[in-house]
Amino acid sequence: MTGHDDSSGNPTQSAAARRLAQVSGHVSQSNDFKDSNENTPSSSVSGEKTIRRRRKARKQSTLPADYSDVLSNLSTLRAMASNPTHRGYARQKAAGKLWVRERVDQLLDPGSFREVGSVSGTVEWKQVDGEREEPVSFVPSNNVQGFGLLGGRKVVLTADDFSLRAGHADGAMAAKTLYMEKLAVALQLPMIKLVDGSSGGGSVTTIMEQGYSYVPPMVGFDAVVQQLNMGIPNLGAVLGPAIGLGAARVTACHFSVMAADVGSLLNAGPKVVAKATFEEGLSPRQLGGPGMHCTNGTIDNLAANESDCFDQLRTVLSYLPSSGTHIPPAIEISDPLDRQTPSLRTAIPRARSRAYNPLPIITTLVDASSFFQIGQHWGQTAITGLARLGGHPVGILALNPLVNSGALDAAGSQKLTRHLKFCDVFNLPIVQLVDVPGYAVGTAAERSATMRHGVALATAYYATSVPIFSVLVRRVYGVAGAVMVDSRDPHHRVAWPSGEWGSLPLDGGIEVGHAQELRDVQTAKGQKARDERYAELEQQYRRLMNPVRTANAFGVEEIIDPAVTRQVVGEWVRHMYEVLLPERVQKRIVGSLSPRFT
Repeated sequence: MTGHDDSSGNPTQSAAARRLAQVSGHVSQSNDFKDSNENTPSSSVSGEKTIRRRRKARKQSTLPADYSDVLSNLSTLRAMASNPTHRGYARQKAAGKLWVRERVDQLLDPGSFREVGSVSGTVEWKQVDGEREEPVSFVPSNNVQGFGLLGGRKVVLTADDFSLRAGHADGAMAAKTLYMEKLAVALQLPMIKLVDGSSGGGSVTTIMEQGYSYVPPMVGFDAVVQQLNMGIPNLGAVLGPAIGLGAARVTACHFSVMAADVGSLLNAGPKVVAKATFEEGLSPRQLGGPGMHCTNGTIDNLAANESDCFDQLRTVLSYLPSSGTHIPPAIEISDPLDRQTPSLRTAIPRARSRAYNPLPIITTLVDASSFFQIGQHWGQTAITGLARLGGHPVGILALNPLVNSGALDAAGSQKLTRHLKFCDVFNLPIVQLVDVPGYAVGTAAERSATMRHGVALATAYYATSVPIFSVLVRRVYGVAGAVMVDSRDPHHRVAWPSGEWGSLPLDGGIEVGHAQELRDVQTAKGQKARDERYAELEQQYRRLMNPVRTANAFGVEEIIDPAVTRQVVGEWVRHMYEVLLPERVQKRIVGSLSPRFT
């Protein structure tokens, strides 16, 4: 056939034969070129020298094939970091404080810590031989960070090492903390912050090192705000002087606690304060100790010591999801949900002027030993905390008649506002016990901007969407009462037989509503006649304010026996977890619901 050398006429075989001939030609040309080069003296000498150099290099190299030299360096640096010999460590222990790695070991589940940036810091090296070098000294970064388990939950942890340059930024690497803040967002893991120092606050020595003064940045705080609003738990503990940015980091947490024996929180240290305000001789504890910041709301809770701080962090985390796209974790409980509580029938005194302690009501209502109070030492007209009903976490709100008769003041309003947002970002259904005579009145109330903070509370009730169940245990008066019980439509609420409500309490309300009548009686018949008329009016109003009359008009949906309150509220909580919270979480995932804590 034309165009084929194959006698068989097979086109495939002919193509294979041609390809084989082509390859053979290339090989032949390559061998010819090689022979030509080998016959050239200069090429031969050059090749031999190259081979000798390569053999010599291989012979002189002392680097092990298994990289054991690098692994040994890492092991040495980690050992140096774990066995401090510097003066700062001695001062830390002399001050009665745990060292940073002792804190990590005590806080986290045993053996669970996995450090990130374990060898970051400043190293002095010495050359051993050839390419090998070994560390002579090591000053670690003064922030220990990584992953661990807290009560079986995976968390991200940052912890200051005050023993190294008092936790200042010029002794640390800011990139480490920024990296962990971003990881908490990316992995949706709770962030735990153990603050003891400036946590990245600056130092004037940085100017000397860098040769210039920088405009201060706020790198990484956007990640913090993102965590707060995503419902990624931010829990912080003040375990020493928290100064500047360190103070800001722990104050920005969802929950914060201070160790009473060693903690303090400062905008600036005593030396800076002395120059700025001429307040000299102040210690960190005098300037910003627990007596200051655990009573003004800067720090949520007070702890006896560092160990107590760790216990409180574990407890709070146990109620919370790892992010707002999850439902809070339930646990198995032995306390029956249908348990009767007859003691609640007499919890509210029949004498309306008598106060009572609401804490026994709360602890009787919720699962046994499950109530954890938040903010006990500030805003004391309000009570906030966490508890469980049927094993399901809930937020608790209540008013305290033992303080200012339960009237909502500025601090109490701020406390309730904060807790409403807290529960909203964590998908925690709220159970509130309502006994509010209204907003606080008087010059002190006006001076502290009670109305402004009261309106902020009203905004929080209407801006949040987490379900709220109200138990009207006694008074519901005025704007404050309306704000607390009327922010959800339809209402989820019941009343006790002790309930009373209206625009104003009768004490003072009769004086306002019948002022002219009472003046006329007093003018015509004297003070005694006026007092008698006042008593008649009060008796009439009391009769008309029978809560059953309100229920007759469907002004309150249901009045229940206080003894069955646990069962009624518990069934509501169970329904929230079975039906409404899964739907809420789905809305969070797709972005159609975005609560804000900030």
